[in-house]
Amino acid sequence: MLGHSSVILFFGRLLGALMLDRGAYENIEHDATADLHSMMVVVAVCAAGGVAAIGLGLVGTAGFVTGVLVMLGAWIVWVATIATIGTISLAEPQTRSNVHELLRVLGYATAPGLFIALAAVRPAAPIVAAIVAAWIIAAAVVAVRQALDYRSTVRAAAVCIIAAAVSLGVMAGVTMLLARRVG
Repeated sequence: MLGHSSVILFFGRLLGALMLDRGAYENIEHDATADLHSMMVVVAVCAAGGVAAIGLGLVGTAGFVTGVLVMLGAWIVWVATIATIGTISLAEPQTRSNVHELLRVLGYATAPGLFIALAAVRPAAPIVAAIVAAWIIAAAVVAVRQALDYRSTVRAAAVCIIAAAVSLGVMAGVTMLLARRVG
């Protein structure tokens, strides 16, 4: 159960994450008790993806679950790619990685994904998806820079953009493999 001060802390961090506040991400990185809150953000974003899927024509519970699984799968691939590229391929000399810290900040970095539920309004879906994707990547850049102790924002941006492209490609491939022809 979350206490009153914990709820205030959660929403304060959530707002800080949405506003791309480096201090909020630094705070999240160093607070081991923020794991549950970070997971709550990811779960809420996945649920928002389920709502969007229903609005985009996937029917009922199956549509909702599909949306949730696509969001969760994309997040897992994205985080794994960020962890790999950020700590191995594009690490800076001072880069230190702690899986829990990285997961915490990247969980909160998905907070703009809460707005993907607005994609359920079909005419707005492409615009909403583009804005939310850009916002999540921007949040991830701030989060990665803090969690991996990067001095370069450009390096953090490269890690996040490459990881987003890999995640999108993997999820598109999985979708194509699982899609059935109707008719």
